[in-house]
Amino acid sequence: MLFAVHLLLAAPNPKKSSFSGILILVYVVIFGSLYFFYIRPRSQKQKAARLNTRKVELGERAQTIGGFIGTVVKMDDGLITLRSSSGVELDFIPTAIARKYDPPAAVPESTDDEHKEEGDQK
Repeated sequence: MLFAVHLLLAAPNPKKSSFSGILILVYVVIFGSLYFFYIRPRSQKQKAARLNTRKVELGERAQTIGGFIGTVVKMDDGLITLRSSSGVELDFIPTAIARKYDPPAAVPESTDDEHKEEGDQK
């Protein structure tokens, strides 16, 4: 696309010396519009989503970036205390919290009666 713009601008007046200035201006406008209409809003949405998943409250379960899973028992200005299932309490800085922990739903075990094959007559 940029090459086509370059060809269109070059065709009418090839002897003009201000052509390189116009071409640079076109590149700046295209990059600026791409940044403000595509890159910047997308990065702001990603940042907001990331911060939203890191917000935990007292009593909720959280997972750290290292994989430790525990229940939030205390929140200070610079520390979040997590208690593991064995009762151990560890302090973490808020940026170490990766997300709220929601354990996967248990999948019920299937019985053999539900999945009979065609050749099975039992």
